[in-house]
Amino acid sequence: MDDAVAFAPFRPRRGRAVALVAAVVALVIFGGIAVLLPGADRGGNWTVGDRIFFAGTGIGIAFLLWRYASIKAVPTRTTLTVRNLLLSRTIAWDQIVDVQFSGGDPWVTIELADTDRVAVMAIQKADAEAGRAEASRLVALVQALSPPAPGPDDLARG
Repeated sequence: MDDAVAFAPFRPRRGRAVALVAAVVALVIFGGIAVLLPGADRGGNWTVGDRIFFAGTGIGIAFLLWRYASIKAVPTRTTLTVRNLLLSRTIAWDQIVDVQFSGGDPWVTIELADTDRVAVMAIQKADAEAGRAEASRLVALVQALSPPAPGPDDLARG
């Protein structure tokens, strides 16, 4: 596999597109509400504070949706940096014990040597075949870049 393809960032496809469109819609709707609310000058009782609240709500929703759209996992030769909705984490390849993409989980989960589990939200079941292909690419990277597990001969010498 070509290095450019192998080390390309993992990103969700459908979820990213939906989140970006929804962010724009939220800004338009809440911004429109903030602008069009009738104030005292137009026979209404909405205040500037109400307008700021609606505009802020739209900005907050758009920010969360943008953050969701920016979910990714970036592989390098030494690490995998996972950026999920709230947290980012950099993991050395030799710390990854298992990659799971089955059951009812909506995205890939990696199990670490310290028994911690990390969701990789960038590889999602909603992406169907593309998601399965990306999960396979992650498994191939883990196998290629993790040191081999110690065999019986290594344990006897240890």
